Amino acid sequence: MKSGTLKYLLVYVTPVVVFLSVRSADIWSYSAVALLFGVLPFLELFSRGSEANLTEQEEEVATKNRLFDLIIYGLLPVQYLILVYFLFQIGQEGLPLYARVGMTIAFGLSCGVLGINAAHELGHRNTRYEQFMSKMLLLSTLYMHFFIEHNRGHHKNVSTEEDPATSRYGETLYGFYVRTIRDSWLSAWRLEADRLGKAGLPFWSWQNEMLRFQVIQLAFVAAIYVIFGFFVLCHFLAGAALGALLLETVNYIEHYGLMRKKTGSRYERTLPAHSWNSNHPIGRLMLLELSRHSDHHFMASRKYQVLRHFDDSPQMPTGYPGMMLLSLLPPLWFAVMNRRLQSLN
Repeated sequence: MKSGTLKYLLVYVTPVVVFLSVRSADIWSYSAVALLFGVLPFLELFSRGSEANLTEQEEEVATKNRLFDLIIYGLLPVQYLILVYFLFQIGQEGLPLYARVGMTIAFGLSCGVLGINAAHELGHRNTRYEQFMSKMLLLSTLYMHFFIEHNRGHHKNVSTEEDPATSRYGETLYGFYVRTIRDSWLSAWRLEADRLGKAGLPFWSWQNEMLRFQVIQLAFVAAIYVIFGFFVLCHFLAGAALGALLLETVNYIEHYGLMRKKTGSRYERTLPAHSWNSNHPIGRLMLLELSRHSDHHFMASRKYQVLRHFDDSPQMPTGYPGMMLLSLLPPLWFAVMNRRLQSLN
């Protein structure tokens, strides 16, 4: 079990290469994007990964093993160290434009891979301190509404037309960006209004978590502006936006074209067949098993280290990084994925 725990330390490859990219003032600032979306997708083209699952006894031991929790807890301080270091580095005078672009992309990758991905895992935990950590990670990329919409909206409505984060058959990634970013934010407001209404609390009050999130994020942005200036703030906003786009790209590939059947006003239960899965090993470890997404939606309370493979979950032809790159090219994406969807029917 110790070796089973240590393999997830591979998630820290991302902050190391991001740090090196932000530290560089030359072409090496592109190291992070070259590794995560160059080397990694190439390696995963030649791997399939294991379909093996833990036994019940192994699951029980893994669920109680605090080392798995400490691995993900450590990503919070690491993300903020990268954030502060990036703000100082990007403000240096004399940096060439291409280096600034590379450094900003590297920070954006940190926001998506560390900030939002770790926040996603912690946001499903039932302790206040873990949920607080989730919100802090989301703050680093200005996407705090995800905590509300994902947990109370997406998991309820996934693979239906009521879910902003489910991509439709034939929908391009770029059209999806517009729809999901707009509608997910609005959905979070509606969900919070419903919660307050049922509790008999006023909408315009500090009990409204969406209002709190907006105030906290504006204060965070204002602090960066006051301390580092407008120029640095613009680079931070660009990196945070890239982190959000990485999240939405993952949302796009995870449920593309998979819809739950509806009988009357009720949908069938969410099953492993309603999420695209990938067992490709490197991406699984570096993304904390995010690519075993079918089991996550089947039972959202399961921790990352015990997520399972299901034979009836649709499988992607390669890992998440490669599929994200493919989604950027709609004709190729449709050629590959529409054929796979048709073979499921």
